[in-house]
Amino acid sequence: METGTGSVIGDILLNIFFAAVIVIVGRTVVSWLVKLSRKIMVRANIDPILINFSSSIINILLLLFVLITALDQLGVNTTSMIAVLGAAGLAVGLALKDSLQNFAAGVMLIMYRPFRIGHFVEVAGVLGIVEQITIFNTVMRTPDNREVIVPNGNIYAGVITNYSARDTRRIDMVFGIGYDDDLLKAKQIITDIVTGHELVLNDPEPIIRVAELGDSSITFNVWPWVNASDLATVRADLIETIKLAFDANGISIPYPQMDVHFNNVDAANESSQTKKDESA
Repeated sequence: METGTGSVIGDILLNIFFAAVIVIVGRTVVSWLVKLSRKIMVRANIDPILINFSSSIINILLLLFVLITALDQLGVNTTSMIAVLGAAGLAVGLALKDSLQNFAAGVMLIMYRPFRIGHFVEVAGVLGIVEQITIFNTVMRTPDNREVIVPNGNIYAGVITNYSARDTRRIDMVFGIGYDDDLLKAKQIITDIVTGHELVLNDPEPIIRVAELGDSSITFNVWPWVNASDLATVRADLIETIKLAFDANGISIPYPQMDVHFNNVDAANESSQTKKDESA
């Protein structure tokens, strides 16, 4: 009897010893694997935010595997434990559906990088400068200096317009002159002002052309190219300078107008009745 009890105790102690060895060795191996994965991701130029988050996930999953292996060595029924963990994970996943969507979108934004910190973008109906990109949301600063936090799920599900992705941008402007004004003179004034601006690029060459003969004006399309950072400044300068030049040269910018012709029905009827009376 004592021999059987001692054998059982010996088996228990042996299992505890092997479980402890599994935990110690497992933690060492997990630490080495996490460091190896970080080095691989760093060499792949993956964003530091994603590296830290991925390393944490890998560390948790591997440690969980080591823990389950150690418990199995102690004779614990790990099958039911895995089932419970799976059910709990499903419940948490359903409860945090929106957060998981934002997380997945954040991973995609960090991996594919449609925009970077400092870029001027329009996403999810928000226009501003990107200040921070996290796993769950993106922090932006609007032109009027408001801070807006946009969920990554909303960003990735919609259209992303990145105004800073290219070094140069085209300014699209429209000017109208009256039909009585000198068209060629107006075009030359616009051309001289646009090509003479120091911030307007020569390549690509600015485009200035008659676009439409409208109801009340002749319309010019004016498309100069500038560096992206100079767009707002050049646009304001050109609009002001061209307007002042038009005023100085007697070229009008007409208001939209409509000619309305009234038919005097009463007068016409009265005249007709008078003629009938005279003929009678």
